[in-house]
Amino acid sequence: MKAYLPDRMGAALLMAPLLLFLGAAYAWPFFGVVNWSFTLPESGLGQYGTLLSDPLVQSVFVRTLRIAAIVTIVSVAAAYAITVVWVRGTPAQRVIAEFCILVPFWISVLTRAFGWVALLSNRGLFNTWLQAIGFISEPLTLVRNEFGVIVGMTHFLIPFAVFPLASSMRSLDDRVLLAARGLGSSRTRTFWSVFVPMTRSGIIGSALIVFVFSLGFFVTPAILGGGRSVMVAELIYLRIFQSPDWGLGAAISVVLVLFVGALMALVFRYVRPKQLI
Repeated sequence: MKAYLPDRMGAALLMAPLLLFLGAAYAWPFFGVVNWSFTLPESGLGQYGTLLSDPLVQSVFVRTLRIAAIVTIVSVAAAYAITVVWVRGTPAQRVIAEFCILVPFWISVLTRAFGWVALLSNRGLFNTWLQAIGFISEPLTLVRNEFGVIVGMTHFLIPFAVFPLASSMRSLDDRVLLAARGLGSSRTRTFWSVFVPMTRSGIIGSALIVFVFSLGFFVTPAILGGGRSVMVAELIYLRIFQSPDWGLGAAISVVLVLFVGALMALVFRYVRPKQLI
């Protein structure tokens, strides 16, 4: 007991600077935003009433949830395939997969977004190539819509989904897979009935990371959406800096933070945080 108390005190002292920094950098400003949502332009719950009654704000929330859900499904599925190769492939395959995972981190999100514009715009490389081979006569509309936003966000978020999956796959006991194979299970059945269920925690962790990132994404939707597929983060920016309607922008921010907090609390109720990484 005597040794236990100093250990706890030492851990608390080590955590204190981090907690103070988080309080100063995040909690205090957030309480300021909460105050704006109740006091601007006048005191009361008017801004939250606007959230419930304004069709524009509601449509942006619905669009954000829809895009975030699609991006999460596609990103986690693609990341799962890449991670399987990275963790269980041949040495050459692992090197290639690791290169594909790490290289995107060396390129800024702004550069990647404009890269997709160069590829998918009406005069971009993709449409030009399809027209050159006679596959289409008119360019396809691939940017300034939800499709372009989903493509850009998925490309950015796949690497973030890989790491929880890799941690989950590396913790697997290969003897379980060998036992399934020894009992006559095919490779396909072993994969879907044994391997995938045993990596469930990694899938949940990846999905949570990607979904939360997607809810607050700003740069990629603003560039590839072209103002036609506005998401919540861009709406907050417009209300704060261009309208300006600081009270409504603050109220949207508060609702978004509370939604993310409730989502994480729900996930952590069924899955321990240690299982997600």
